[in-house]
Amino acid sequence: MDDPTLRTLLRRRDLELTLLSPTEAMVGDRLDRPLRWVHSSDLLDPTPFLADDLLLLTTGTQLTDGDAAQAQAYVTRLADRGVAGLGFGADVHHAGAPRELIAACAALGMPLFEVPYRTPFIAVARAHAEAIAAQAYARRSWALDAQRALAIAALRPRGLESTLSELARRIDVWVGMFDAGGALTHEHPPRSLAEPAAADLSAHVGELLARGAQAAQSVTADGQPFLLFTLGRGGHLRGVIALATDALDPEARTVVTSVIAMAGLSREQSEQLNRSRARLHSQVLQSLLRDDPALARRVLGSLPVAPVLVGVASTDAPAEAIVEWCERRRLEDGLAYFGAAAPSGMVLVVSAAQEQVYAQIADRFSVQWGVSAADGYGSFARMHEQAVFALGRSGDAVTRYADTASASMIGALSTDEARLVAESRLAPIRQVDAASGSDLERTLRVWLEHDAVLDASANALGVHRHTLRSRIAQASALLGVDLATFPARAELWIALHAAGE
Repeated sequence: MDDPTLRTLLRRRDLELTLLSPTEAMVGDRLDRPLRWVHSSDLLDPTPFLADDLLLLTTGTQLTDGDAAQAQAYVTRLADRGVAGLGFGADVHHAGAPRELIAACAALGMPLFEVPYRTPFIAVARAHAEAIAAQAYARRSWALDAQRALAIAALRPRGLESTLSELARRIDVWVGMFDAGGALTHEHPPRSLAEPAAADLSAHVGELLARGAQAAQSVTADGQPFLLFTLGRGGHLRGVIALATDALDPEARTVVTSVIAMAGLSREQSEQLNRSRARLHSQVLQSLLRDDPALARRVLGSLPVAPVLVGVASTDAPAEAIVEWCERRRLEDGLAYFGAAAPSGMVLVVSAAQEQVYAQIADRFSVQWGVSAADGYGSFARMHEQAVFALGRSGDAVTRYADTASASMIGALSTDEARLVAESRLAPIRQVDAASGSDLERTLRVWLEHDAVLDASANALGVHRHTLRSRIAQASALLGVDLATFPARAELWIALHAAGE
C-alpha cells in the first residue's frame, strides 16, 4: 500500500491532476512526504488555520494578476508554515495558474499542481482520506497478521527465540535479546551487527540493567540508532530487548509491546522453573554424594557419560547465570552437564572430555573452580572432596586436584596448627643454634634431603662426616628421639617442612 503522499494523488487518473513545477528536481522529496490532510482556502494568508504537512487547494481569487511580489510573499508564508504542496483550481477565476505563482513556487521548491475544473476540491480531499483509511487498514491488517505469526512462533521449540526472530522479520530490523547479566543470548539476523556497534550497544544495555528500573530508551551505538526495552519488574530485571531502529509507528509499537510482554512473562516463568530445578538438583546432589547415581538417573533421565569431572566453584559464583549458560550450550552444542548449588559452592559435573567448560565459565563469569580427578559416579563423594580441596589450594581460575596432589602429602599437612606443633618440637635445637651459633637445624635438613647418607650430606654441608655424625647425635639427644629409626626421621622431616625456614 502506497503512503498517502502528493505523488499518490498525482497518480490517481480519476483526479486528472497535473504537476506544474518545471522539474521534480526543483521540489526535492516533497512529492513523497506523508500528507496529514488536504485543506482549501482562498485567503491571502491562511497560515493561522493550517498545520504542517498539509496540502492546500486554492482558486487564486486572493492573487492579483502580474503581482510577482504578492505571489512570492504568499508562497513564502506557505513554505514557512510547512505546507507540503499547493493545488491550483483552474478555470474558476483564472484560466490557469498565474506565471508569477508558478515562478514563486519553483523558486521556493513548493510543489504546484493544477486541479481541472471538472475535479472538485472535495474529490481531492476524499481521495486523500481514502488513502489514509486504506493505509490504516493495511497497517492494522499487518499488525493482526504479525500477531498471529508471533503466536505460532511462540509454540515452536525455543519459543521465545523463535518469536524474536519472527519479530525481526516482520518489522525488518535487527532484534537482539540480552540476559540479566548483559550478555547477548539471541539475535536475528545472526552476527549482522558490526563489532564496534555490538560492543557499544552492550555497554548501553549494561548501564540500563545497572539502574534496575523498567525503561524504554533510545540510544546510539557506533552511530546507529537502537530502541531498548527492559524485561521484568523494576528491581528484578530479566534482560533487555534491542531493536536497530529509531522509531516505530503505532502498529509496529503495538506488536513490539506484545512481544516485550511475552518475553518478560517467559523470563519470569523461566526464573520460577530455574528455582524449582535448582531445588530438585540440590536434592539429587545429596544422592550423588552418597555415591548412588540411581536416583539422579531416574529424576533427570540421564547424566554426563563417565568418566566425569566434578567441579566446585567459589561461593560468589553466579549459579543461575552459569546454569543458563550451560543450558544454552546444551541446546546449541549438545553439552551434557549436571549443576547444583551446595554449601561448599556450586557443583558442576561434565564428562572428562568436556573439561574445557570449566575454563570457559571461569573466563566468562570471573569465578574460580576446583576440579576433581576423572572417575565414575561410584566415587562421587571422593571426587567432590577432591574438588573442594583443589579449590582451597590455589588462586588460579581452574585448579585441578591432580596438580595439587602432586605437590606431596606433606604440603597438605602444612596447616597453622601443624606449624605451631613443629615449632615446639624443634625449639630445643633452635635454642642451641641461637645460643652457640651452631647449625643443627640446617644440618638435619640437608642430611634428610640426602636420604640420611653421611658422605653425601657431609659433602653438601662442607664438613667431615664425623662432624656430621656428632651433630646428628647431639640433635637426637636434644629432641629425645632415635634418629636411626624411620618413624623418627619421617616425623622430623614433616616438622622441618611445617615449621619452615
